Amino acid sequence: MLVSNDDGIYSPGIAVLADVASRFGEVRIVAPDVEQSSMGQAITSNRPLTYRRTPLKNFDAYRVNGTPADCVALGVHLWEKVDWVLSGINLGPNLGTGLWHSGTLAAAKQAVLLGLRGIAFSTPTKNDDPRFEELRPQVEDVLRLLMQESSPRLLNVNMSPNARGIRWTRQSVRQYDGKIRARA
Repeated sequence: MLVSNDDGIYSPGIAVLADVASRFGEVRIVAPDVEQSSMGQAITSNRPLTYRRTPLKNFDAYRVNGTPADCVALGVHLWEKVDWVLSGINLGPNLGTGLWHSGTLAAAKQAVLLGLRGIAFSTPTKNDDPRFEELRPQVEDVLRLLMQESSPRLLNVNMSPNARGIRWTRQSVRQYDGKIRARA
């Protein structure tokens, strides 16, 4: 499994996702060296990509000077036997029209473009720090359910620390973000 995100290699969400995913198979982490939120499906075409091994718990981890889609393309290119791409856990939800520019979802979509399956994980944030540790049981339940042959190729999972189960929904077209405000 390849694990990536758009919040950067040092985001606490990627560490929790990789740790839980390691119960389901070998994990490699390839993530942006800096935050790449709202990059959508952008890829780097005008400069060389570089990657560096990065200490991150007990994982084979690399940071890349590119977008989430770059990270997935590079990770799949460098290692054989990537079957799933997991992205997140994102700081904030990925809902409605926000999906069009989500870097978290872009990593999972890049997997599909490469013939693999992708799951994007996100959690809402408020004024306090996200409670990623509390999401561990939910991530494990979701992976157990979705890592079956019959699951869809691309999935967008939004989790709340106080969730009481799993619910399948349709994608909303509601506007959740992207408002432009003039400053004086």
